[in-house]
Amino acid sequence: MDKKKIFTGILLFGSLWGFSECVIGSALSDSGLPSGAIMTGFFALTYLVISRILYKQPGMQIGMGVIAGTLRLFNPFVGCHLCSAIAIMAEGIIFEILWYKISFDLKELKTITMQVSMGVLTSYIVFVGGFIVTQILTPIISGPGFYLENLIVILPNIFSNGLLPALIGGITLPVIVLVKNIDFSLKDRLYYPVTIGVSILCWFVVISSWIFIRF
Repeated sequence: MDKKKIFTGILLFGSLWGFSECVIGSALSDSGLPSGAIMTGFFALTYLVISRILYKQPGMQIGMGVIAGTLRLFNPFVGCHLCSAIAIMAEGIIFEILWYKISFDLKELKTITMQVSMGVLTSYIVFVGGFIVTQILTPIISGPGFYLENLIVILPNIFSNGLLPALIGGITLPVIVLVKNIDFSLKDRLYYPVTIGVSILCWFVVISSWIFIRF
């Protein structure tokens, strides 16, 4: 596939992921719902898998995580910007590692049992892995420093919190497989205007809201 199309695809899906984290994730959190579990088990998994099916490009999901995490740094609404950004970037990397041997047409996931199992496994490891990475890197980057005993104390809580995103992922992945044969492609003359336009809109909404609230 054309490298320009791949790059704009990374930009589009990374921006949609970051926008969802900032806007939808914040709304879910304000409503008292488990935003982290829903964002990972449904939104992140959906963007990561669909982009992989459409573009068939290894490494793309790492780029998406970087873009989504960077946009998350400008979230004006709620939460720890740095820790959330690190978690998102880590999720992209972890997903890429987990799915490295999975074919782009998902031929290994023919049965509903395999689809549910992979959805559960992916969402659990991505969520827990991202949580652990941010617990390590956030204190290092922000200044206080990382202490292993602090991580060990909260590990049982992290592992237990991975159950809900795992259950959501077990539902999400079979649905994605069910609709994966639908043609979502755009005509060449529409592809770049739509992908770049949607990406710019995502960044504009988040950054303009950040500037308005901050100043």
